[in-house]
Amino acid sequence: MEDLIQRLEQAVTRLEHVSTSMQDSNTMTNGTCVNGLDQAVSHFDVLLGGPVSDYLKYSRAIGREVEKHTELQDLLKPISDHIQEIQNFREQNRGSCLFNHLSAVSESIPALGWVAVSQKPGPYVKEMNDAAIFYTNRVLKDYKEIDKRHVDWVHSYLLIWTEMQSFIKQHHTTGLVWSKTGPIAPTSILDFTSPCPPPPPPPPPGPPPVLSDDDGKPHGDGAAAQHSELFAQLNQGVGITKGLKHVKDEQKTHKNPNLKGQASPTTSNTPSPANPSTATIHKRSPLLELEGKKWRVEHFEQKHDLVIEETELKQVVYVFSCNNTTLQVKGKINSIIVDNCKKLGLVFENAVGIVEIINSNAVQLQVLGTVPTISINKTEGCQVYLSKEALNCDIVSAKSSEMNILIPEGEDDYREFPVPEQFKTVWDGSKLVTEPTEIAG
Repeated sequence: MEDLIQRLEQAVTRLEHVSTSMQDSNTMTNGTCVNGLDQAVSHFDVLLGGPVSDYLKYSRAIGREVEKHTELQDLLKPISDHIQEIQNFREQNRGSCLFNHLSAVSESIPALGWVAVSQKPGPYVKEMNDAAIFYTNRVLKDYKEIDKRHVDWVHSYLLIWTEMQSFIKQHHTTGLVWSKTGPIAPTSILDFTSPCPPPPPPPPPGPPPVLSDDDGKPHGDGAAAQHSELFAQLNQGVGITKGLKHVKDEQKTHKNPNLKGQASPTTSNTPSPANPSTATIHKRSPLLELEGKKWRVEHFEQKHDLVIEETELKQVVYVFSCNNTTLQVKGKINSIIVDNCKKLGLVFENAVGIVEIINSNAVQLQVLGTVPTISINKTEGCQVYLSKEALNCDIVSAKSSEMNILIPEGEDDYREFPVPEQFKTVWDGSKLVTEPTEIAG
């Protein structure tokens, strides 16, 4: 019994020694690990528990679309797909009173893709943060004196990206750093070379050719007889013209002027076979939608009530292949392009960039606000109605005709000025000098 007790005491002593050594090793700092936890991981946990937690709290306090938009934990797998979902959520709520909140998140959420930036991802996150500030300034302007919750929401959200930049600068300055002692990612995650699906099977063969009654008969003897007859006629030499009928002078057109007034021989009314290369042109369905930052207006005909209202400074409008159509663009837009349109009427308020008309016919353009530059290329017929605020804009034209600029006079009256189409170029001894000219007919 004493031997058994002694052995138990020895075992307890050993266990206490092992427990003490393990505790000592956990309290030691080994490189970048504290208490067995990497510093980068612990700092990231602080980021999640601090700014991100505050951001979620204030978002739930505001509620409505903002609360739903912040439930990102379930949307970030995989990152690229769910970033698109977040941006689509913003587009689906363009009429919301919290649209600036959604825009701030939508414009900056691509910062989560910093892990794919090979060199210095910190500036990339800062760029996304600046995009968010553009919209958060609007939120502060609207709610600063009304509801402090929105102010707290802005500060908490921007703090996420500020802390994210600090985290990246400290632990991933030149790109994502992988742990040397961590587990290896499974090959199923790294395998992006899955085989492509097999190509579709070839189409079935076409129907057999239709045989006529003559095709089924043997024609070897007939062809030989025709060849023999042809060679026999050629071997006649000069005598081959004996069978031709003599034409008198009164039957010749160049010697009898009366024959010129007669009707020419009529052609056969046998219908010609259809040209297989001429295919039926199918009309494409009209399209008016916002694709990313581009408003697409395409394939409209006989439509005079098209209006684009929800515009932003970064958006562009692309009008393509519209016929006898009128489009109105409200608000301030970045730029407008009109391509391959006929009888198009375009009315817009303000553009901070260029308004370009190319490959079009009979276009009428009216500026209600300001525009810096109007470009007209390869266009026949263009009427440009300028506002008083847009009189200083530059009008550039090339390979175009029938262009007129209408300047406002009075309240509802305009004065028309044609744009020169003909130019004279002379050499003055040192350079070419080109100036408009009018050639009298």
